[in-house]
Amino acid sequence: MKWSELFTSSVGKKFVMGLTGIFLILFLIVHVCVNACIWAMDGGQMFNLAAHFLGTTVVMRTLEIGLFAGFILHIVQAYVLEQQNRKKRSVGYQVPMGNKGSKWYSRYMGWLGTFVLLFLVIHIKNFWIPSRFLEMPEVSYPPGVEVHDLFSLMKDTFTNIWLVVIYLIGCLALAYHLMHGFQSAFRSLGVSNSRYLKLINGVGVGFAIIVPLAFAMMPISMYFNWV
Repeated sequence: MKWSELFTSSVGKKFVMGLTGIFLILFLIVHVCVNACIWAMDGGQMFNLAAHFLGTTVVMRTLEIGLFAGFILHIVQAYVLEQQNRKKRSVGYQVPMGNKGSKWYSRYMGWLGTFVLLFLVIHIKNFWIPSRFLEMPEVSYPPGVEVHDLFSLMKDTFTNIWLVVIYLIGCLALAYHLMHGFQSAFRSLGVSNSRYLKLINGVGVGFAIIVPLAFAMMPISMYFNWV
C-alpha cells in the first residue's frame, strides 16, 4: 500500500482507525491506572503526584501531543468511514437482520463514538484545561514538591449529581464502543487467525467491562465520599 493510499483508500482508512484505536486503548490503560490512585486512601497524594508526573515530564507532554493527534485522526477517519458505509447501505435490506447480522453496538459505533466525544469534551473542560491553563490550588509533598491539587478538584466536581450521571453515561457509551472497537482494531491491522481472534475477543470483552467500570466508580466514589 502506498503512503498516499493510507488516508484515501478504504483499507488504508481502516488501518489508520485500527492503529489509532490501539494507541487510544493504551492511553486508557495508563489513564485508568493513574486515576485508580484515588483509592490509595492517602488524601490524594499518590494521585496528585502521578498526575504531576504525567503533566510535567517532557516525554509525557510529547506523548500528550501525539494523543490529541491520535484522537483527532481517529475521529475524522471514523466519520469518513461512517459516511462511506451509509452511502453503500443507501438501499437497505428487505428483511431487517437485527442482532442476527451483527450486534447492535457494532451497528451504532458512530453514535457511541459521538457520545464518547461529547463526554471527552466535558472531561477536558473540567480537568485538563484547569490543570494546564488556569490557576489551581497547589499542595506540597515531601521533599517540598508543589503540585496541582487535582484530587480536590475531582472531589469538588463530583459533588454535582448531574455531572456524575453524565460521566456514567459516558462510561457506558465507552464500554459498548470498546466492546466492538477492541477486536475491530486488531482485525483492521490484519489479524485473521481464528485462534488469536478468539483470544482478542475474550480480552476485548473483559477490557470493555473492567476499564469503563473502573472509570465509572471514580465519580461514584467521590460523590459518596468513599475516598
